Amino acid sequence: MQAIYTARRQKLLENKPENTMVVIFSGRAPMKSLDESYPFAVDRNFFYLTGIERENMILVLRKDYRGTYSETLYIEPYDEVLAKWVGGRMRNAEATAISGIQNIDSVESFPDRLASIIESSRGLGKLNVYLDLWRYHKDQADTPAHTLAATLQSRYPAVGIEEIYGDMAAMRAVKGEEELKFMRQAQEHTRIAIEEMLAYCKPGMNERELEGSFDFALMKQGVREHAFPSIVAGGARATTLHYAENNQVVNDGELVLIDLGSAYGNYCADISRTFPVNGKFTERQKELYNAVLEAQRIVIENAKPGLTTRDLNQLVIDYYESRLDDLGLRKNGKGVRDYYYHGVSHQLGLDTHDICTDRERTLKPGMVITVEPGIYVEDEAIGIRIENDILITENGCEDISAAIPKTVEEIEAAMAK
Repeated sequence: MQAIYTARRQKLLENKPENTMVVIFSGRAPMKSLDESYPFAVDRNFFYLTGIERENMILVLRKDYRGTYSETLYIEPYDEVLAKWVGGRMRNAEATAISGIQNIDSVESFPDRLASIIESSRGLGKLNVYLDLWRYHKDQADTPAHTLAATLQSRYPAVGIEEIYGDMAAMRAVKGEEELKFMRQAQEHTRIAIEEMLAYCKPGMNERELEGSFDFALMKQGVREHAFPSIVAGGARATTLHYAENNQVVNDGELVLIDLGSAYGNYCADISRTFPVNGKFTERQKELYNAVLEAQRIVIENAKPGLTTRDLNQLVIDYYESRLDDLGLRKNGKGVRDYYYHGVSHQLGLDTHDICTDRERTLKPGMVITVEPGIYVEDEAIGIRIENDILITENGCEDISAAIPKTVEEIEAAMAK
């Protein structure tokens, strides 16, 4: 993997102008209460470029005014006392062995080193510093990148601040073979855990118990990492897309919708299944379920390079439009968007909703996306979503979730074990 990380860093800089610097932070776990912090999750761009999952590190890539490339990783110095309490920090040699970066420095020296780089660039053309400055929402707390950008603009107004998000999105959208190995393994872990969950399910169970059965099945495989917090929604609660409580009883005759996935090497699986808590679909449940299943089949059959995720979503809308009458859903002036109110696909990778710009909505070989049509009929207390993950190939796609039970017959058989 070391060579892969090195190639990624070089690719990131290859089309950048001279006198350029890229700065990527690994992140830090926010404090929770007193001396306890929240679990640490490494910045995915930092991990993509280094393979390292440690707090308080900084990756700096440089192309100087001569076009010469250099890279430095700033890490916390090893602390013998701290090692006795929480384990040792990463040593220089280990950081080099994982990332391939030869020049390792102390994170404490970064501010002075940055000032020196800026000073030495005077008179050699504008220095451009690339940072990941993207925000999911306007009230999101500042990241170290935002703080650095503000500092540079205040102290060094001649330094240019540029956004690296689009470059990272384009690189991460197309998966290499090593990435796909991790993603396939996450699928397999998820398959095993879902099958155990289906066999364990009984009427009267709490959603949280079902969630726990999935978690336990992962842990038995030596897996602790989830792609995202699991959704386990019974009955009418399944019509809420991001239902999060997972604390109600699922009764006999109800469907339960699960949306969950393992992660392996930080690469995610994202799977949704819907099943009858008593192990047998009613005729009405089966009718709606098979409509969603057919919508998914149409998308998977047609997905190929050159189409967009919007094109795939339109396939679902067109199919549902043709079925509203015979499904008994065209009533009280309702249309497709009253029963299906999300998109069918998103990018998948190091993040469950992987980073994406509008250009990544056009499919290319090597992209991995979800296919997750749904129907949500609140007045019948039915919410159905079926989600598989597919790899876009040269001429179509490969369903990498194909082994996970999803037909009526497969689900009922799995629940009868």
